[in-house]
Amino acid sequence: MNQMIQSQPITKEQNNMGRFKLIETPEVLLALFDDYKALTKSSPIKKHVFVGKDGNADYEEREKPLTFEGFKNYCRRNVCEVEQYFINPDNRYNDFISICRAIKDEIREDQIIGGMTCIYNPSITQRLNNLVDKIQTEVIEQPLFNDVPTNDSGR
Repeated sequence: MNQMIQSQPITKEQNNMGRFKLIETPEVLLALFDDYKALTKSSPIKKHVFVGKDGNADYEEREKPLTFEGFKNYCRRNVCEVEQYFINPDNRYNDFISICRAIKDEIREDQIIGGMTCIYNPSITQRLNNLVDKIQTEVIEQPLFNDVPTNDSGR
């Protein structure tokens, strides 16, 4: 984490029967996302490839996409579980709604643009973001022989 975010000691007022937030403000959540984004984009995936006529082994760097699961795992390892901030049970995290929406939108934008420019697999990007082509196919049956009666039992 670039700017290690430390949680402050919990006061009696914050504890209020066990209901306190480990991520105190939406700005802290946004800072966590910015750290996740910087870490993800600065550490590409290395794909093992074989190049040249002799098939020499090498590694090719591939950009990592931003994912919601990646962000949740990053937060879980560094601060706390963040799922509840996005789910907002009992409206306890209403002050985080706009930041959570912005984070999800930025992740989605990264995936869509990456898929459209073939940085990421377009097919997977399409499925992850519910961007499917719906093609309706209508089959019209046509008889092979127009002169054959409907009842062809020979009677």
